[in-house]
Amino acid sequence: MSQRIDYAKQAPELFKKYLDFSLALKKSGLEPGLQHLVTLRASQLNGCAFCVDMHVKEARIHGERELRLHHVAIWHESPLFSPRERAALAWTEMLTRLPVGGIREADYQAARDEFNEQELSALSFAIVGINGWNRLAIGFAAVPGSMDKAYGLEKSGLV
Repeated sequence: MSQRIDYAKQAPELFKKYLDFSLALKKSGLEPGLQHLVTLRASQLNGCAFCVDMHVKEARIHGERELRLHHVAIWHESPLFSPRERAALAWTEMLTRLPVGGIREADYQAARDEFNEQELSALSFAIVGINGWNRLAIGFAAVPGSMDKAYGLEKSGLV
């Protein structure tokens, strides 16, 4: 397989703007733990090895329990998530997979039952953000763990 281009170097202004967008998401008011669950679940759904690796390590650094990280893939059946987390994970799956015909009113209302308008908007932007990063990492074949040192992920104890 040939070496893929470094999209960040080839489009530095766009990369910086997208990174700024992602950093702004961390200040959106959503709980950091919830954001970790969302980024991990979207990355799992998209099959982004680089992002799954990174978000597991980030979550561990921020104190997420290991068993809950294993259960993100089976959250529908797991008793380890709160109603708010379950609503966020369901919304993540819907916005990542985009059902044919759109999102049903009942599914939207389930998210609204747990999130106010500002929170649901921030959550939706977080999902949009990770889906974009997933597509870049997959498209340009980012290697899992290759940015651990640059991102400080060696602190996770998983490297």
